[in-house]
Amino acid sequence: MASAETVDLNEYHPPKEESLKAFSEIETELKKTLLHMKHTYRKHEPEYFAAVQSLSDADLTSFSSSDLEGVRVGLSAYGLHLFGKVRIPAMPDSGPAYVHFRAFIGGDGHDEPGVATLHSIHTEDKEEPDGGRTYRAIFTKDDPLEWFDT
Repeated sequence: MASAETVDLNEYHPPKEESLKAFSEIETELKKTLLHMKHTYRKHEPEYFAAVQSLSDADLTSFSSSDLEGVRVGLSAYGLHLFGKVRIPAMPDSGPAYVHFRAFIGGDGHDEPGVATLHSIHTEDKEEPDGGRTYRAIFTKDDPLEWFDT
């Protein structure tokens, strides 16, 4: 199984043609999954999407490939792991306005080699020093794009 210990991600950089192609292949699923998560978490852990609670579903998913600001890519025996940071245009750049996603592009031996599939959207459940917890699915421009499994 691929993990942060077994896959070296390259440095964060603007997306190149291959990353933009992969994004276009997962864009519809990314938006659908993001909306599903928002509605599911609203019932149990609304803090995850608190930063965008005032946005309509259409505004939350108004991003396109031109809003993909950066990526990191790593190669494993199975294929390519693409981590991306996409900006929600309806949000001010100064605050939480970014979704981190993970996609996978299978190599030879997979059902559809070379085709990107959405793996996950990053959510953070963090224990604070005071013993409390913080939850979020919307990140800031300064939050690093690092390996995640969630």
